[in-house]
Amino acid sequence: MSASESESQLKSVQFPSEIGTPGVDHRTARHYVGLRIITPFEGMFAQTDKLFKELRQWVNAQDVADQGPYFLRYHVIDMKGLMDVEAGFVVAAQQIQDDRVNSGVLPAGRYAHLTYSRYALRGNQALSIWVKEQKLETDREDTSKGEAFGCRYEAYLTDYRTESRKTKWHVDLAIRLRD
Repeated sequence: MSASESESQLKSVQFPSEIGTPGVDHRTARHYVGLRIITPFEGMFAQTDKLFKELRQWVNAQDVADQGPYFLRYHVIDMKGLMDVEAGFVVAAQQIQDDRVNSGVLPAGRYAHLTYSRYALRGNQALSIWVKEQKLETDREDTSKGEAFGCRYEAYLTDYRTESRKTKWHVDLAIRLRD
């Protein structure tokens, strides 16, 4: 499919104003620090809020707060079982980890992505539908624990210090594609 054909297909798909137009781009590998947990989906966001609070304190103590953004990485998704998620913060170079904070890498590759605000479920559904319509294959596999992703994350583009209402945040949803 040519670029112009792809663009015309995108124009024919209507997205709510809170959900941006999906696309594919190549992203370089990025180092991060994070706190990872396994938790039921119900109550997951209360748990990740606690992780982000702890991670912000760690980031400020390490004097890397001017980097970023913060993100939530989904390692394994099982909406009816356990979710394996990680609250993370992008840093310029690998950081020394400690007994609580891990060091990791968001891998390089082609990513399907879109930006949304307010409606996380709608944003995720829109990107999933678009990926299928474009006949793209995500870097994921079904396991006994759920859908395991090579890399799927939501980066928080809005600074939490200037906008506390999460419904106003702009979020970059990205899912790595298979090569």
